Amino acid sequence: MAAALAGLGAAELTAALLAPVGSPIFAVGALVIDRAPAWLKELVIALFGTADKVVLVFCVALGAVVLAAAAGVLEFRRAPIGRVLVALAGALAVFAVLSRENTAAFDAMPAVLAMVVSAVLLTVMVAQLRRTPGGAEASAPDRRRFLVWAGASAGLGVLAAAGGQLISAGIRATDAARARFTLPAAAVPGAPIPDGAALDLPGLTPLITPNADFYRIDTALQVPRIDPGTWTLTVTGMVEREIKIDFAELLALPLEESTTTLACVSNAVGGDLIGNATWLGYPIRLLLARARPLAGADMVLSRSEDGWTAGTPLEVLTDDRNAILAVGMNGEPLPLEHGYPVRMVVPGLYGYVSATKWVVELNVTRFDRETAYWTTRGWTARGPVKLSSRIDVPSRNTDVAAGPVIVAGVAWSQYVGIRGVQVQVDDGAWNDATLADAISADTWRQWSWVWPASAGRHTLRVRATDAAGLVQTPVRRDVIPDGATGLHDIPVTVA
Repeated sequence: MAAALAGLGAAELTAALLAPVGSPIFAVGALVIDRAPAWLKELVIALFGTADKVVLVFCVALGAVVLAAAAGVLEFRRAPIGRVLVALAGALAVFAVLSRENTAAFDAMPAVLAMVVSAVLLTVMVAQLRRTPGGAEASAPDRRRFLVWAGASAGLGVLAAAGGQLISAGIRATDAARARFTLPAAAVPGAPIPDGAALDLPGLTPLITPNADFYRIDTALQVPRIDPGTWTLTVTGMVEREIKIDFAELLALPLEESTTTLACVSNAVGGDLIGNATWLGYPIRLLLARARPLAGADMVLSRSEDGWTAGTPLEVLTDDRNAILAVGMNGEPLPLEHGYPVRMVVPGLYGYVSATKWVVELNVTRFDRETAYWTTRGWTARGPVKLSSRIDVPSRNTDVAAGPVIVAGVAWSQYVGIRGVQVQVDDGAWNDATLADAISADTWRQWSWVWPASAGRHTLRVRATDAAGLVQTPVRRDVIPDGATGLHDIPVTVA
Protein backbone atom coordinates (compact mmCIF):
# COMPACT_ATOMS: atom_id res chain seq x y z
CA MET A 1 0.00 0.00 0.00
CA ALA A 2 2.88 2.37 0.78
CA ALA A 3 4.33 1.73 -2.69
CA ALA A 4 1.00 2.61 -4.29
CA LEU A 5 0.68 5.80 -2.25
CA ALA A 6 4.15 6.84 -3.37
CA GLY A 7 3.31 6.06 -6.99
CA LEU A 8 0.00 7.92 -6.93
CA GLY A 9 1.60 10.86 -5.16
CA ALA A 10 4.31 11.09 -7.80
CA ALA A 11 1.65 10.85 -10.50
CA GLU A 12 -0.50 13.64 -9.02
CA LEU A 13 2.51 15.92 -8.65
CA THR A 14 3.64 15.21 -12.21
CA ALA A 15 0.13 15.76 -13.52
CA ALA A 16 -0.10 19.11 -11.76
CA LEU A 17 3.23 20.26 -13.20
CA LEU A 18 3.18 18.80 -16.71
CA ALA A 19 -0.05 17.06 -17.72
CA PRO A 20 -3.16 18.20 -15.79
CA VAL A 21 -5.49 15.76 -17.57
CA GLY A 22 -3.17 12.86 -16.73
CA SER A 23 -4.14 12.39 -13.08
CA PRO A 24 -4.81 8.62 -12.71
CA ILE A 25 -7.42 9.10 -9.98
CA PHE A 26 -9.43 11.68 -11.93
CA ALA A 27 -9.00 9.87 -15.25
CA VAL A 28 -10.33 6.59 -13.84
CA GLY A 29 -13.15 8.52 -12.18
CA ALA A 30 -14.07 10.09 -15.52
CA LEU A 31 -14.01 6.64 -17.12
CA VAL A 32 -16.45 5.42 -14.46
CA ILE A 33 -18.78 8.34 -15.24
CA ASP A 34 -18.67 7.57 -18.96
CA ARG A 35 -19.34 3.85 -18.49
CA ALA A 36 -21.83 3.96 -15.61
CA PRO A 37 -25.45 3.12 -16.49
CA ALA A 38 -28.08 5.83 -16.12
CA TRP A 39 -29.76 4.14 -13.13
CA LEU A 40 -26.47 4.15 -11.19
CA LYS A 41 -25.88 7.82 -11.97
CA GLU A 42 -29.35 8.70 -10.72
CA LEU A 43 -28.88 6.63 -7.56
CA VAL A 44 -25.64 8.44 -6.73
CA ILE A 45 -27.20 11.87 -7.36
CA ALA A 46 -30.23 10.93 -5.25
CA LEU A 47 -27.99 9.83 -2.37
CA PHE A 48 -25.28 12.50 -2.50
CA GLY A 49 -26.65 15.36 -4.64
CA THR A 50 -24.01 17.81 -5.86
CA ALA A 51 -21.38 16.02 -3.71
CA ASP A 52 -21.45 13.13 -6.18
CA LYS A 53 -18.02 13.96 -7.61
CA VAL A 54 -16.35 14.07 -4.20
CA VAL A 55 -17.85 10.67 -3.40
CA LEU A 56 -16.66 9.24 -6.71
CA VAL A 57 -13.08 10.47 -6.25
CA PHE A 58 -13.07 9.04 -2.72
CA CYS A 59 -14.32 5.67 -3.99
CA VAL A 60 -11.69 5.54 -6.74
CA ALA A 61 -8.96 6.40 -4.23
CA LEU A 62 -10.29 3.80 -1.80
CA GLY A 63 -10.35 1.23 -4.58
CA ALA A 64 -6.71 2.04 -5.35
CA VAL A 65 -5.77 1.52 -1.71
CA VAL A 66 -7.57 -1.85 -1.55
CA LEU A 67 -5.95 -2.93 -4.81
CA ALA A 68 -2.54 -1.87 -3.51
CA ALA A 69 -3.00 -3.87 -0.31
CA ALA A 70 -3.93 -6.93 -2.35
CA ALA A 71 -0.89 -6.44 -4.59
CA GLY A 72 1.39 -6.28 -1.55
CA VAL A 73 0.06 -9.52 -0.10
CA LEU A 74 0.25 -11.32 -3.45
CA GLU A 75 3.77 -10.09 -4.16
CA PHE A 76 4.99 -11.32 -0.77
CA ARG A 77 3.33 -14.72 -1.08
CA ARG A 78 3.40 -15.41 -4.82
CA ALA A 79 5.73 -13.04 -6.67
CA PRO A 80 5.46 -11.57 -9.27
CA ILE A 81 1.64 -11.60 -9.16
CA GLY A 82 1.62 -8.37 -7.15
CA ARG A 83 3.65 -6.54 -9.79
CA VAL A 84 1.39 -7.94 -12.50
CA LEU A 85 -1.60 -6.51 -10.65
CA VAL A 86 0.15 -3.14 -10.43
CA ALA A 87 0.87 -3.28 -14.17
CA LEU A 88 -2.78 -4.04 -14.95
CA ALA A 89 -3.91 -1.14 -12.77
CA GLY A 90 -1.42 1.11 -14.54
CA ALA A 91 -2.69 -0.02 -17.93
CA LEU A 92 -6.24 0.82 -16.85
CA ALA A 93 -5.11 4.29 -15.79
CA VAL A 94 -3.31 4.85 -19.10
CA PHE A 95 -6.41 3.76 -21.01
CA ALA A 96 -8.56 6.07 -18.88
CA VAL A 97 -6.31 9.04 -19.63
CA LEU A 98 -6.07 8.41 -23.36
CA SER A 99 -9.82 7.87 -23.67
CA ARG A 100 -10.44 11.50 -22.68
CA GLU A 101 -11.06 14.21 -25.26
CA ASN A 102 -8.02 16.12 -26.57
CA THR A 103 -5.35 13.94 -24.93
CA ALA A 104 -2.02 12.76 -26.33
CA ALA A 105 0.49 10.08 -25.37
CA PHE A 106 2.37 12.58 -23.21
CA ASP A 107 -0.68 12.98 -20.97
CA ALA A 108 -0.36 9.32 -19.92
CA MET A 109 3.06 9.97 -18.37
CA PRO A 110 1.72 10.42 -14.79
CA ALA A 111 -0.09 7.07 -14.99
CA VAL A 112 3.01 5.32 -16.34
CA LEU A 113 5.10 6.95 -13.61
CA ALA A 114 2.66 5.75 -10.96
CA MET A 115 2.94 2.20 -12.29
CA VAL A 116 6.76 2.22 -12.42
CA VAL A 117 7.26 3.82 -9.00
CA SER A 118 4.73 1.50 -7.38
CA ALA A 119 6.25 -1.62 -8.95
CA VAL A 120 9.83 -0.69 -8.05
CA LEU A 121 9.02 0.22 -4.45
CA LEU A 122 6.86 -2.88 -4.07
CA THR A 123 9.80 -5.05 -5.20
CA VAL A 124 12.25 -3.30 -2.87
CA MET A 125 9.99 -3.42 0.19
CA VAL A 126 9.02 -7.06 -0.27
CA ALA A 127 12.71 -7.90 -0.62
CA GLN A 128 13.41 -6.09 2.64
CA LEU A 129 10.62 -7.97 4.36
CA ARG A 130 11.98 -11.32 3.16
CA ARG A 131 15.52 -10.76 4.39
CA THR A 132 15.60 -12.96 7.49
CA PRO A 133 19.07 -14.63 7.56
CA GLY A 134 18.84 -15.65 11.18
CA GLY A 135 16.16 -16.01 13.80
CA ALA A 136 13.73 -13.44 15.03
CA GLU A 137 16.45 -11.26 16.55
CA ALA A 138 18.48 -11.26 13.35
CA SER A 139 15.47 -10.21 11.30
CA ALA A 140 14.53 -7.27 13.51
CA PRO A 141 16.80 -4.75 11.70
CA ASP A 142 15.35 -5.85 8.39
CA ARG A 143 11.84 -5.35 9.68
CA ARG A 144 12.81 -1.92 10.92
CA ARG A 145 14.34 -1.16 7.53
CA PHE A 146 11.11 -2.27 5.87
CA LEU A 147 9.04 -0.06 8.14
CA VAL A 148 11.30 2.89 7.36
CA TRP A 149 10.90 2.25 3.62
CA ALA A 150 7.17 1.84 3.94
CA GLY A 151 6.67 4.88 6.14
CA ALA A 152 8.87 7.10 4.02
CA SER A 153 7.21 5.97 0.79
CA ALA A 154 3.71 6.49 2.13
CA GLY A 155 4.58 9.85 3.65
CA LEU A 156 6.27 11.15 0.53
CA GLY A 157 3.36 9.90 -1.55
CA VAL A 158 0.81 11.75 0.55
CA LEU A 159 2.92 14.92 0.51
CA ALA A 160 3.40 14.71 -3.25
CA ALA A 161 -0.31 14.20 -3.85
CA ALA A 162 -1.19 17.11 -1.57
CA GLY A 163 1.43 19.26 -3.27
CA GLY A 164 0.04 18.33 -6.65
CA GLN A 165 -3.44 19.42 -5.67
CA LEU A 166 -2.15 22.71 -4.25
CA ILE A 167 -0.19 23.39 -7.43
CA SER A 168 -3.24 22.51 -9.53
CA ALA A 169 -5.37 24.93 -7.53
CA GLY A 170 -2.82 27.67 -8.08
CA ILE A 171 -2.60 26.97 -11.80
CA ARG A 172 -6.36 27.05 -12.14
CA ALA A 173 -6.59 30.41 -10.38
CA THR A 174 -3.86 32.06 -12.47
CA ASP A 175 -4.59 30.31 -15.77
CA ALA A 176 -8.25 31.27 -15.89
CA ALA A 177 -7.48 34.94 -15.10
CA ARG A 178 -11.13 35.29 -14.20
CA ALA A 179 -10.48 37.69 -11.36
CA ARG A 180 -9.00 40.21 -13.79
CA PHE A 181 -11.92 40.05 -16.20
CA THR A 182 -14.56 42.79 -16.17
CA LEU A 183 -17.89 42.09 -17.81
CA PRO A 184 -18.90 44.50 -20.57
CA ALA A 185 -22.16 46.38 -20.21
CA ALA A 186 -25.24 44.83 -21.73
CA ALA A 187 -26.28 46.38 -25.03
CA VAL A 188 -29.78 45.13 -24.24
CA PRO A 189 -30.38 45.26 -20.46
CA GLY A 190 -32.70 42.72 -18.94
CA ALA A 191 -36.19 43.63 -17.85
CA PRO A 192 -36.20 45.06 -14.31
CA ILE A 193 -37.19 42.56 -11.64
CA PRO A 194 -40.61 43.64 -10.32
CA ASP A 195 -40.78 44.70 -6.68
CA GLY A 196 -43.42 42.06 -6.07
CA ALA A 197 -41.44 39.18 -7.59
CA ALA A 198 -39.65 38.21 -4.38
CA LEU A 199 -41.62 37.18 -1.29
CA ASP A 200 -39.88 37.94 1.97
CA LEU A 201 -40.62 34.68 3.77
CA PRO A 202 -38.16 32.74 5.97
CA GLY A 203 -37.22 29.42 4.42
CA LEU A 204 -38.42 30.29 0.92
CA THR A 205 -35.92 29.75 -1.89
CA PRO A 206 -34.39 33.10 -2.97
CA LEU A 207 -35.75 34.48 -6.21
CA ILE A 208 -32.21 34.77 -7.60
CA THR A 209 -29.90 31.90 -6.72
CA PRO A 210 -26.45 33.08 -5.56
CA ASN A 211 -23.63 31.74 -7.71
CA ALA A 212 -22.15 29.84 -4.78
CA ASP A 213 -25.46 28.03 -4.22
CA PHE A 214 -26.29 27.28 -7.85
CA TYR A 215 -26.52 23.55 -8.43
CA ARG A 216 -23.75 21.86 -10.39
CA ILE A 217 -24.34 18.60 -12.24
CA ASP A 218 -21.90 17.66 -15.01
CA THR A 219 -19.41 14.94 -15.91
CA ALA A 220 -16.23 16.97 -15.26
CA LEU A 221 -14.30 15.65 -12.26
CA GLN A 222 -11.69 18.28 -13.07
CA VAL A 223 -13.07 21.67 -14.08
CA PRO A 224 -11.64 22.54 -17.52
CA ARG A 225 -9.15 25.40 -17.40
CA ILE A 226 -9.59 27.51 -20.50
CA ASP A 227 -7.50 30.58 -21.20
CA PRO A 228 -9.98 33.12 -22.59
CA GLY A 229 -7.17 34.40 -24.78
CA THR A 230 -7.07 31.09 -26.65
CA TRP A 231 -10.78 30.18 -26.50
CA THR A 232 -12.63 29.94 -29.80
CA LEU A 233 -16.09 28.80 -30.84
CA THR A 234 -16.70 27.17 -34.21
CA VAL A 235 -20.09 26.97 -35.91
CA THR A 236 -19.80 24.13 -38.39
CA GLY A 237 -21.70 21.28 -40.04
CA MET A 238 -24.77 21.86 -42.20
CA VAL A 239 -24.21 25.58 -42.74
CA GLU A 240 -23.55 27.76 -45.76
CA ARG A 241 -20.77 29.57 -43.97
CA GLU A 242 -18.57 28.17 -41.21
CA ILE A 243 -17.93 30.71 -38.46
CA LYS A 244 -15.14 30.88 -35.91
CA ILE A 245 -15.03 33.57 -33.24
CA ASP A 246 -12.72 34.21 -30.31
CA PHE A 247 -13.50 35.61 -26.87
CA ALA A 248 -12.67 39.21 -27.77
CA GLU A 249 -14.96 39.04 -30.81
CA LEU A 250 -17.77 37.59 -28.72
CA LEU A 251 -17.45 40.34 -26.11
CA ALA A 252 -17.53 42.99 -28.85
CA LEU A 253 -20.95 41.81 -30.02
CA PRO A 254 -24.11 43.43 -28.57
CA LEU A 255 -24.65 41.32 -25.47
CA GLU A 256 -28.08 40.84 -23.95
CA GLU A 257 -29.11 40.32 -20.33
CA SER A 258 -31.90 37.97 -19.29
CA THR A 259 -33.03 36.02 -16.24
CA THR A 260 -33.52 32.30 -16.78
CA THR A 261 -34.21 29.33 -14.53
CA LEU A 262 -32.14 26.24 -15.32
CA ALA A 263 -33.14 22.74 -14.20
CA CYS A 264 -31.37 19.39 -14.28
CA VAL A 265 -33.23 16.41 -15.72
CA SER A 266 -32.11 14.50 -12.61
CA ASN A 267 -34.20 16.81 -10.42
CA ALA A 268 -36.69 14.59 -8.61
CA VAL A 269 -40.15 15.79 -7.59
CA GLY A 270 -39.51 18.39 -4.87
CA GLY A 271 -35.77 18.38 -5.61
CA ASP A 272 -33.27 21.22 -5.51
CA LEU A 273 -31.31 20.66 -8.75
CA ILE A 274 -32.68 23.91 -10.12
CA GLY A 275 -31.59 27.54 -9.93
CA ASN A 276 -32.46 30.99 -11.22
CA ALA A 277 -29.86 33.51 -12.37
CA THR A 278 -29.44 36.65 -14.44
CA TRP A 279 -27.23 35.89 -17.43
CA LEU A 280 -25.29 38.06 -19.87
CA GLY A 281 -24.57 36.74 -23.35
CA TYR A 282 -25.06 36.83 -27.08
CA PRO A 283 -28.17 35.32 -28.72
CA ILE A 284 -27.35 32.00 -30.37
CA ARG A 285 -29.98 32.62 -33.05
CA LEU A 286 -28.03 35.63 -34.31
CA LEU A 287 -24.81 33.66 -34.59
CA LEU A 288 -26.61 30.83 -36.38
CA ALA A 289 -28.21 33.35 -38.73
CA ARG A 290 -24.72 34.41 -39.80
CA ALA A 291 -23.83 30.78 -40.51
CA ARG A 292 -27.12 30.15 -42.40
CA PRO A 293 -28.13 26.54 -41.56
CA LEU A 294 -28.96 24.37 -44.55
CA ALA A 295 -32.40 22.95 -45.27
CA GLY A 296 -32.91 19.63 -43.52
CA ALA A 297 -30.87 20.48 -40.42
CA ASP A 298 -32.84 20.01 -37.21
CA MET A 299 -30.26 19.76 -34.41
CA VAL A 300 -27.24 21.59 -33.04
CA LEU A 301 -24.69 19.33 -31.37
CA SER A 302 -22.80 21.54 -28.94
CA ARG A 303 -19.44 20.33 -27.69
CA SER A 304 -17.61 21.17 -24.49
CA GLU A 305 -13.86 21.57 -24.14
CA ASP A 306 -13.77 18.19 -22.35
CA GLY A 307 -15.70 16.41 -25.11
CA TRP A 308 -19.17 16.36 -23.53
CA THR A 309 -21.97 16.94 -26.04
CA ALA A 310 -25.61 18.06 -26.02
CA GLY A 311 -28.13 17.84 -28.83
CA THR A 312 -30.47 20.84 -29.01
CA PRO A 313 -33.35 21.22 -31.49
CA LEU A 314 -32.36 23.81 -34.08
CA GLU A 315 -35.82 25.38 -33.93
CA VAL A 316 -35.32 26.10 -30.22
CA LEU A 317 -32.06 27.93 -30.89
CA THR A 318 -33.56 29.99 -33.71
CA ASP A 319 -36.92 31.04 -32.23
CA ASP A 320 -37.51 34.12 -30.08
CA ARG A 321 -36.44 32.69 -26.72
CA ASN A 322 -33.41 34.02 -24.84
CA ALA A 323 -31.03 31.21 -25.83
CA ILE A 324 -27.57 32.70 -25.38
CA LEU A 325 -23.85 32.09 -25.28
CA ALA A 326 -23.42 33.33 -21.72
CA VAL A 327 -20.30 35.03 -20.37
CA GLY A 328 -21.79 36.46 -17.17
CA MET A 329 -23.86 35.17 -14.27
CA ASN A 330 -25.49 37.41 -11.67
CA GLY A 331 -23.27 40.36 -12.52
CA GLU A 332 -20.01 38.39 -12.45
CA PRO A 333 -17.94 36.49 -15.00
CA LEU A 334 -19.10 32.88 -15.17
CA PRO A 335 -17.71 30.87 -12.26
CA LEU A 336 -15.16 28.27 -13.39
CA GLU A 337 -17.43 25.39 -12.43
CA HIS A 338 -20.35 26.92 -14.32
CA GLY A 339 -18.59 27.16 -17.66
CA TYR A 340 -16.07 30.01 -17.74
CA PRO A 341 -15.41 31.57 -20.15
CA VAL A 342 -18.54 30.69 -22.20
CA ARG A 343 -21.53 28.39 -21.76
CA MET A 344 -24.98 27.90 -23.26
CA VAL A 345 -28.19 28.95 -21.50
CA VAL A 346 -31.44 27.85 -23.17
CA PRO A 347 -34.85 28.47 -21.52
CA GLY A 348 -37.33 25.60 -21.60
CA LEU A 349 -34.96 22.65 -21.98
CA TYR A 350 -33.23 20.49 -19.40
CA GLY A 351 -29.50 21.02 -19.13
CA TYR A 352 -28.54 17.66 -20.62
CA VAL A 353 -29.80 18.79 -24.05
CA SER A 354 -28.87 22.46 -23.91
CA ALA A 355 -26.70 23.86 -21.10
CA THR A 356 -23.25 23.04 -22.45
CA LYS A 357 -20.51 24.50 -20.26
CA TRP A 358 -17.04 25.41 -21.58
CA VAL A 359 -18.60 25.31 -25.06
CA VAL A 360 -16.22 25.31 -28.05
CA GLU A 361 -18.29 24.04 -30.99
CA LEU A 362 -21.80 24.24 -32.44
CA ASN A 363 -22.27 21.55 -35.08
CA VAL A 364 -25.44 22.07 -37.11
CA THR A 365 -26.65 18.59 -38.02
CA ARG A 366 -29.58 16.17 -37.74
CA PHE A 367 -30.93 14.03 -34.92
CA ASP A 368 -30.74 10.97 -37.17
CA ARG A 369 -27.03 11.56 -37.81
CA GLU A 370 -25.59 12.54 -34.43
CA THR A 371 -26.17 11.35 -30.87
CA ALA A 372 -25.31 13.41 -27.79
CA TYR A 373 -23.62 12.21 -24.61
CA TRP A 374 -26.68 11.38 -22.49
CA THR A 375 -28.83 10.28 -25.41
CA THR A 376 -26.65 7.19 -25.71
CA ARG A 377 -27.25 6.43 -22.04
CA GLY A 378 -31.01 6.01 -21.91
CA TRP A 379 -32.27 9.61 -22.08
CA THR A 380 -34.56 11.01 -24.75
CA ALA A 381 -33.16 13.29 -27.43
CA ARG A 382 -35.10 16.53 -26.87
CA GLY A 383 -35.75 17.09 -23.15
CA PRO A 384 -38.31 19.91 -22.70
CA VAL A 385 -38.69 20.99 -19.07
CA LYS A 386 -41.73 19.54 -17.28
CA LEU A 387 -44.28 21.81 -15.58
CA SER A 388 -43.38 21.54 -11.88
CA SER A 389 -43.88 23.04 -8.43
CA ARG A 390 -42.37 22.64 -4.99
CA ILE A 391 -43.20 23.39 -1.34
CA ASP A 392 -40.35 25.09 0.55
CA VAL A 393 -42.25 26.26 3.63
CA PRO A 394 -42.98 24.53 5.93
CA SER A 395 -40.25 21.94 5.55
CA ARG A 396 -40.93 18.21 5.46
CA ASN A 397 -41.89 16.53 8.76
CA THR A 398 -41.92 19.83 10.62
CA ASP A 399 -44.21 20.70 13.54
CA VAL A 400 -46.35 23.84 13.38
CA ALA A 401 -48.82 25.46 15.73
CA ALA A 402 -52.55 25.39 14.98
CA GLY A 403 -53.89 28.52 13.32
CA PRO A 404 -52.71 30.48 10.28
CA VAL A 405 -49.62 28.83 8.72
CA ILE A 406 -47.73 30.22 5.73
CA VAL A 407 -47.23 27.65 2.96
CA ALA A 408 -44.89 28.82 0.20
CA GLY A 409 -42.66 27.62 -2.59
CA VAL A 410 -41.80 27.97 -6.26
CA ALA A 411 -43.30 26.81 -9.56
CA TRP A 412 -41.76 26.73 -13.03
CA SER A 413 -42.47 26.09 -16.69
CA GLN A 414 -39.70 27.85 -18.57
CA TYR A 415 -40.57 29.55 -21.86
CA VAL A 416 -44.28 28.99 -21.12
CA GLY A 417 -44.75 30.66 -17.74
CA ILE A 418 -46.91 30.03 -14.67
CA ARG A 419 -50.56 31.09 -14.50
CA GLY A 420 -51.56 29.66 -11.13
CA VAL A 421 -50.63 27.48 -8.15
CA GLN A 422 -52.94 25.52 -5.87
CA VAL A 423 -52.41 23.79 -2.54
CA GLN A 424 -54.30 20.79 -1.20
CA VAL A 425 -54.52 19.63 2.42
CA ASP A 426 -54.87 15.85 2.69
CA ASP A 427 -57.44 14.89 0.04
CA GLY A 428 -59.49 18.08 0.34
CA ALA A 429 -60.29 20.82 -2.13
CA TRP A 430 -57.61 22.66 -4.06
CA ASN A 431 -56.93 26.18 -2.75
CA ASP A 432 -55.61 29.00 -4.91
CA ALA A 433 -52.26 30.35 -3.79
CA THR A 434 -51.14 33.95 -4.23
CA LEU A 435 -48.52 34.31 -6.95
CA ALA A 436 -45.60 36.70 -6.72
CA ASP A 437 -45.08 38.90 -9.77
CA ALA A 438 -43.38 37.19 -12.70
CA ILE A 439 -39.97 38.26 -14.00
CA SER A 440 -40.68 36.52 -17.29
CA ALA A 441 -41.96 33.23 -18.65
CA ASP A 442 -38.39 31.90 -18.43
CA THR A 443 -38.13 32.00 -14.64
CA TRP A 444 -39.68 30.25 -11.73
CA ARG A 445 -42.37 32.04 -9.77
CA GLN A 446 -42.75 32.24 -6.02
CA TRP A 447 -46.12 31.61 -4.40
CA SER A 448 -47.72 31.54 -0.94
CA TRP A 449 -50.94 30.46 0.74
CA VAL A 450 -52.22 30.93 4.30
CA TRP A 451 -53.37 27.60 5.70
CA PRO A 452 -55.86 27.60 8.61
CA ALA A 453 -54.14 24.60 10.18
CA SER A 454 -56.00 22.29 12.55
CA ALA A 455 -54.43 19.86 15.01
CA GLY A 456 -53.27 16.51 13.69
CA ARG A 457 -51.07 14.91 11.07
CA HIS A 458 -51.61 16.34 7.58
CA THR A 459 -50.23 16.14 4.06
CA LEU A 460 -49.72 19.30 2.01
CA ARG A 461 -49.65 18.96 -1.76
CA VAL A 462 -49.01 21.51 -4.54
CA ARG A 463 -49.74 21.72 -8.24
CA ALA A 464 -49.20 24.40 -10.87
CA THR A 465 -50.97 25.54 -14.01
CA ASP A 466 -48.89 26.98 -16.82
CA ALA A 467 -49.69 30.04 -18.94
CA ALA A 468 -51.15 27.82 -21.67
CA GLY A 469 -53.67 26.32 -19.22
CA LEU A 470 -51.95 22.95 -18.72
CA VAL A 471 -52.42 21.57 -15.19
CA GLN A 472 -49.49 19.72 -13.63
CA THR A 473 -49.98 15.96 -13.82
CA PRO A 474 -50.32 13.94 -10.59
CA VAL A 475 -48.81 10.87 -12.26
CA ARG A 476 -45.48 10.00 -10.67
CA ARG A 477 -42.69 9.12 -13.07
CA ASP A 478 -38.97 8.70 -12.54
CA VAL A 479 -36.43 11.16 -13.88
CA ILE A 480 -35.40 8.65 -16.56
CA PRO A 481 -35.84 9.06 -19.54
CA ASP A 482 -36.88 12.73 -19.79
CA GLY A 483 -37.55 14.21 -16.35
CA ALA A 484 -39.70 13.48 -13.30
CA THR A 485 -43.42 14.16 -13.06
CA GLY A 486 -45.85 14.13 -10.15
CA LEU A 487 -47.00 16.41 -7.34
CA HIS A 488 -44.76 17.41 -4.46
CA ASP A 489 -46.24 16.67 -1.04
CA ILE A 490 -44.94 16.93 2.50
CA PRO A 491 -46.16 15.56 5.85
CA VAL A 492 -46.75 18.17 8.56
CA THR A 493 -47.76 17.78 12.20
CA VAL A 494 -49.98 20.50 13.70
CA ALA A 495 -49.81 20.71 17.50
